[in-house]
Amino acid sequence: MRTYSPSAKDITREWFVVDAEGQTLGRLATRVATVLRGKHKPTFTPHMDMGDNVVIVNADKIVLTGNKAEQKLYHGHSGFPGGIRSVPFAQMLAKKPTDIVEKAVKGMLPKNKLGNAMGKKLKVYAGPDHPHAAQQPKPLPDHV
Repeated sequence: MRTYSPSAKDITREWFVVDAEGQTLGRLATRVATVLRGKHKPTFTPHMDMGDNVVIVNADKIVLTGNKAEQKLYHGHSGFPGGIRSVPFAQMLAKKPTDIVEKAVKGMLPKNKLGNAMGKKLKVYAGPDHPHAAQQPKPLPDHV
């Protein structure tokens, strides 16, 4: 019996919607990264983008456990000496809540062209509304 290897025409993509209200950031990010990568499918192939599209709403209502809400910092560097910038979680949540969820999910994807393609299938919105109703997204099941 020959080993089955899916081709690009065998990929079927679905749309899922996730409500981030009251959910823990890391646990939500791992579930979403698994779906973006396609590991929830029986035809998963590591060298292909098998994943589905995910829409995350209410990103501004994400929670962290313990003291992380007061202690967590997001770092960026300009490339010049002394060019590091640190932004606390609370300030980041007030200004760009979508970036918090995007950074958490994209940090769990591969760091190559394939990972970049997977990251483009993630859509994050701060409020409860999203413009992807035409794709008829289904709620993400708990077992994924």
